[in-house]
Amino acid sequence: MIQRLPKIGYYIFLGFLGMIAFAIAASVLPITGNYKILVVQSGSMEPAIKTGAVVVVRPADTYSIGDVITFGPITKTKAPTSHRILDMEVVEGQISYITKGDANEDPDGKPVVEKDVLGKVLFSLPYLGFVIDFARKPLGFALIIGIPAVVIVGDEIRKIVVEVKKLRNKKTAIIHETHEDQNL
Repeated sequence: MIQRLPKIGYYIFLGFLGMIAFAIAASVLPITGNYKILVVQSGSMEPAIKTGAVVVVRPADTYSIGDVITFGPITKTKAPTSHRILDMEVVEGQISYITKGDANEDPDGKPVVEKDVLGKVLFSLPYLGFVIDFARKPLGFALIIGIPAVVIVGDEIRKIVVEVKKLRNKKTAIIHETHEDQNL
């Protein structure tokens, strides 16, 4: 049982790396179903959604009071905002949402028009965003993805070398046995 612990740890480590790689890819690449994976940059929704959490967002046909929606542009310098809908209003046939962060005293200064809504927050995963943000940076990528990948590849190469040596030794033993049989 004790001998299995390093293997179990190894597979847990691989699973963790796989999840991080998937989360990074999912936060950058489009996902079927128009889901978006975003990192929360502020504490305006605490305690419901913590700073550094990852939120999974998907467009909905309708939004209701109490829903947490994500809105605004997604650029390298500006992250979208996720806030709760406090009220809705219709102006000239256009739906607008009055939003507020749970930790904020006052509602947001400007109503959010429906076309600016990216989607409804389906769920959040606390703290995973810190890892994703770190992994997106060159040093973070090297430490979280690159170095473990090199270690895993190195370990696999070591296993291959061991197997090749076993095969060579087996082949050499067979040749020696055959040679000894011929000498008798």
